[in-house]
Amino acid sequence: MSPDVNENGFVSHLAELRKRLINSFIFLIVFFIVCYFFAEYIYGFLVEPFAKAVQDDGSKRRLIFTALQETFLTYLKVSFFTAFFVTCPFILMQVWKFIAPGLYKHEKITILPYLILTPVLFFLGGMLVYYLVMPLAIKFFLSFESTGLSTNLPIQLEAKVNEYLSLVMKLIFAFGISFQLPVVLSLLARVGVVDSQFLKERRKYVVVIIFAAAALLTPPDPITQIGLAIPLLILYELSIFSVKFIENKNLKNKDA
Repeated sequence: MSPDVNENGFVSHLAELRKRLINSFIFLIVFFIVCYFFAEYIYGFLVEPFAKAVQDDGSKRRLIFTALQETFLTYLKVSFFTAFFVTCPFILMQVWKFIAPGLYKHEKITILPYLILTPVLFFLGGMLVYYLVMPLAIKFFLSFESTGLSTNLPIQLEAKVNEYLSLVMKLIFAFGISFQLPVVLSLLARVGVVDSQFLKERRKYVVVIIFAAAALLTPPDPITQIGLAIPLLILYELSIFSVKFIENKNLKNKDA
């Protein structure tokens, strides 16, 4: 094959990649604009765990902002966060359409489940934060409030709009990315970097690493740290079964 043909093929691949990146960017911007018009409702949805956690404590709770632009910037963050969350499957679809033509049939069958599983696991991590971890963490932090009998002045939470959103976003991304552990380990097993025996033998070290990672990715409280560490330990054990399944399947293919 001549160098000109190779160069033309490379240029066409770059042009296709550019087209798909532009489509993904346009899709993201369109959803960002749409989400901005509903930013107040989306933020209300994110605040609901806090509202439910404090609804029966007899205090008139509120969220405050201390800078003129804080709420506006918060709504921008909410819009972008939601738009990115929604467009992730579309972006993965564009990636799939770009790489699929260059793959064999068996390679397509191998990769496609991971592209589907990645956003599903991220979504499950976000749900765990929203419905379980955040309510428990909020109640834990509010337990340090004081009526003033022992501290002379009452200590009461006045949560800031931006800080609350930053905490929720950080936790959702931390859990969502951490929940990709089975995908990463399965891919490493397919390329021969790890095997099930390797994962079993290093289990005790992984436990320490997981709790250390949970301490770094979450606020300094036991609720969120344990809330991240325990699901990761479960996912690690499931990853061992997944890797073992891949090994058995590869062994059968070789025997065939």
